[in-house]
Amino acid sequence: MAINKNHEFEELDGIKCGIIEKNVPPARAEFLKQLLEYNRFTVKVVPSPAPKAAAKPPVSEGGEAIETPPTPAPETFTVGVSDYTFNPTNAVYGRSLKTPDGHIVTAAYWLQKESVSHDEVPYYEFKEK
Repeated sequence: MAINKNHEFEELDGIKCGIIEKNVPPARAEFLKQLLEYNRFTVKVVPSPAPKAAAKPPVSEGGEAIETPPTPAPETFTVGVSDYTFNPTNAVYGRSLKTPDGHIVTAAYWLQKESVSHDEVPYYEFKEK
């Protein structure tokens, strides 16, 4: 059981893993996998379980159930690392992860808001222009 929401772990494919993110799209899962493998973590990516179906079908004014085609669930993934003590928040703000080009991973880079990590100035001193 996790101590807090920022440090979750569970079994993925029979391996106890620290959860990095849940319900992420395929592109985000691939980004995290490449970044974490570069930092020498063993990464597990598994499909997230499908969301539960609606409890009651919609009803027309006459009281009959309306047939609606099932909408396919979006394909999402759960990303974890085999080091279940790993905490992604501490790793990013503790500046312990590196990008493949040698820069320190910043919060904006981790969230994919920037394609290049600007690690010269710590996040708490960075001022936007």
